[in-house]
Parts: sequence; C-alpha cells; structure tokens
Amino acid sequence: MRFSGTQNYVATEDLRVAVNAAIALERPLLVKGEPGTGKTILAHEIAAALEVPLIEWHVKSTTKAIQGLYEYDAVSRLRDSQLGDERVHDIGNYIRRGKLWEAFAADTRPVLLIDEIDKADIEFPNDLLLELDRMQFHVYETGRTVSARHRPIVVITSNNEKELPDAFLRRCFFHYIRFPDPETMAEIVEVHFPGLKKRLLHEALTIFFEVREVPGIKKKPSTSELLDWIKLLLVEDVDEAVLRERDPARLIPPLHGALLKNEQDVHLFERLAFMSRRESR
Repeated sequence: MRFSGTQNYVATEDLRVAVNAAIALERPLLVKGEPGTGKTILAHEIAAALEVPLIEWHVKSTTKAIQGLYEYDAVSRLRDSQLGDERVHDIGNYIRRGKLWEAFAADTRPVLLIDEIDKADIEFPNDLLLELDRMQFHVYETGRTVSARHRPIVVITSNNEKELPDAFLRRCFFHYIRFPDPETMAEIVEVHFPGLKKRLLHEALTIFFEVREVPGIKKKPSTSELLDWIKLLLVEDVDEAVLRERDPARLIPPLHGALLKNEQDVHLFERLAFMSRRESR
C-alpha cells in the first residue's frame, strides 16, 4: 500500500515519503503544522487513495483515552434492571465500542484518524501507548481481549498546543507539514479553482504572502483561508487590477474578513495605512 497523493490533495515529496514510511513501519504517523495546512484532510486523502475505510476520532479537551476503546453504560443497565429487561443478564449489551475498537474490528485495513491529540489531557497520549503498540486492549467488564484484525494506518494530528510525552513520540513516525511556498500554493489553488486567471492568481498570492509577512500580525492566514478568499473574489467578480493597486489608503485587502480573523490584525493594517498616508504627504 503506497500513497502518492490524489487529484484533490497536493502532497509534497517529503509528505509522500513520510506517509509511506509510517505504513511500512506500521507506526502511527504524527503530523504537525500550522492550522489550515491540511493535516486533518490528509487522513481522508490517504483513505481515498488506498481505497480503504476512514474512521475519525476527533479529540476534545474532555476526551478520555478509554472512550476510544469502549464505554460501559452502567446507567442504562441499572434502568433496565429496574424495568425487568432481560438484556441486563448480558453485560455486553451495555458496552459501547469506541473508535479504536471500530478500527480493530474492521473487515479491511482502515485509516484511523486521531485528530488534534494535543487538545486532551497530558496523560491522554500515554494512556494509548499499549493499545497503539500492541494493537489490542482488554475489556475488564467482560474479560475479553480485543485484538486488531488488520493493523490500521493511524494518522495523528497535533497543533502543538502542548508537548507530547517522549514515550509516545518514540512510537510515532513524525512529519511537520511546512507552509506551502508560492509555487506549491499555486498548485493547491489550481486543484480547487481550475482555470483561474493567472494574473488574478498572481496578485492574490502576492497579497496573501505579504499579509502573512506583516510584522506583528497575530494570526497569519492559512491555506484554507486563502481558498475562501479566492472564492469570494470570484463570487464578487473582483478584477486583478483592484488587487494590483498599492494605494496607501487601501492597504487592507478587499474582502479581508476571509484573511484577517481578529480585530487586532485589522487595527494593525489600519494603523499601517494611516502611517503610509502620513508619509506620502
């Protein structure tokens, strides 16, 4: 099983190497990078390219590792016992499978996405060490050991909100998705907007990368935000000549709400425009 990218996802050579190395080593692929660089969608594209099922586990701050294995619904069992339901005699009726269990029980080798693992408690990765290493776990309520029928391809994403334990990192193949350069970004835009006018694309990319390089900007626009912005430019039929203008009074790009996502950055551009107007007098 080898990944070479898809028509909908521009995968750089080093990313393709990382994915295939993780598959060959049968290690989880830990993917980091700026928000909006395609970490989560990578798992979708791997599954599509290899034509295998995708199982998604989106981690939240309240997520516990045991929830990925199974959950025992003691409340429902108590209620059913009070109602005289015959189901209470089989505790297995109250065991709910988690995402890891689903992946372990899949008929074919699936892709398992553990998304934004760094959102959870610091002990969350450590609590999954044994299960991800041995590909099995024990259900204490039933005495059953669940083993993977086919070792899943595990993709784990992190936004670097907190450091991950060394013991966990040792068990992963790591890849950092670097922010795309202008040439790669042009390829990505072409995938989503085939046939886009080259002048419009050039001016849009120029403004986009200039915005990212403005000193003091709090939240740099990401790839997904660029795509949203270009979509709006097309919907509003904004001409490339408008983007090409370098009027000091118009330092803020048109439809900037797709690129600038907080008031501090908007105020920063307004101050820069004010300073430019004063210097031009």
